[in-house]
Amino acid sequence: MNQDDTLPAEIAGRFRTTVVLKRDVFSTVERGFFTNCGRDIESVLRRIDLVPWWTFGIARHFLHREARALSVAGELNIAPALIYEGRRTLVRSWIEALPLHIARPAGDLGYFRSAKKALRALHRRNVTHNDLAKEQNWLRTPDGRCMLTDFQLATRFSRRHGLFKLAAYEDLRHLLKHKRRYAPDSLTASEKRVLAKKSLPTRIWMATGKRVYYWITRGILNFTDREGGGPRLVNDAPVLASRLSQHPSVRDVAIVAFPDRRTGTGLYAFVESENPDESALTDHLSGLSAKPPERLQIVAALPRANDGAVRTDILQLVAMNQIDLIDPLIANEAEKELVARIVAGRQNLRDRFSF
Repeated sequence: MNQDDTLPAEIAGRFRTTVVLKRDVFSTVERGFFTNCGRDIESVLRRIDLVPWWTFGIARHFLHREARALSVAGELNIAPALIYEGRRTLVRSWIEALPLHIARPAGDLGYFRSAKKALRALHRRNVTHNDLAKEQNWLRTPDGRCMLTDFQLATRFSRRHGLFKLAAYEDLRHLLKHKRRYAPDSLTASEKRVLAKKSLPTRIWMATGKRVYYWITRGILNFTDREGGGPRLVNDAPVLASRLSQHPSVRDVAIVAFPDRRTGTGLYAFVESENPDESALTDHLSGLSAKPPERLQIVAALPRANDGAVRTDILQLVAMNQIDLIDPLIANEAEKELVARIVAGRQNLRDRFSF
């Protein structure tokens, strides 16, 4: 598929998309290959040419901040390398890794040691990330190392003054919050003290500015970012799952979000049922205020963890066509066969391109 007519002129002919990773009012993020010095480099494109006009100025500011931070962090091998920056685009290297909310490194002390080491390296270069509360901004590589991504809110400081120290402290506190979730028994006494003490600006922000931020982003812009899922995952998915579960042929339902360059965020419903009649399930959703899922796939069985919980981490990758990242998550041969059948029947091929 020729995409030159869809890309900004500054990058047309040089980037080929394989899958859309994320889309919101500030950018569209696509995985693919970038041609540089005669070589095709697997990379990630952030483009702001598709954002609404009223967010373009902010989006451009974020793009520039990310480029400045990556020019430092990429050299440290703790973040993607900056490959190209234009007025409406930024290309960074692709990292073979899983976001924290999918990798779920329970009890993985090596990962959290690596994460603290990465933060120290970043801070030594006077850069703070400023958006590490989100698990999707922490990556785990196949060899268990930590990498950071999404530097749109990062800051490069000229010197280590008080504001830098506050921002660095908050970076560390957010890391420790994730450690508390996945490896709580390994927290040291000093780490517990950091967790217990928010900085004064953070306390003021949570009491005042954060409420205004939520009012603007969630109330006016209708923008939420629960693990990248957006408002439809928050608002529509529970309603749809509840209605689908009421159908007599349905045993269980799992709904995840996937990015779509054309519509923003779509919903993908995986329905566990022995009845392959998709139209019956679609009809069953009629009359709801919630928009039906863009994709509905009937499966004989959903992948499950040992405690019986549905493996939404695997289903998320299927929905996003990131199937090359699934193997490290597979627990055994039985699960491998089950997931292979789900992958073979996946329906979201709209944002996967051949070239």
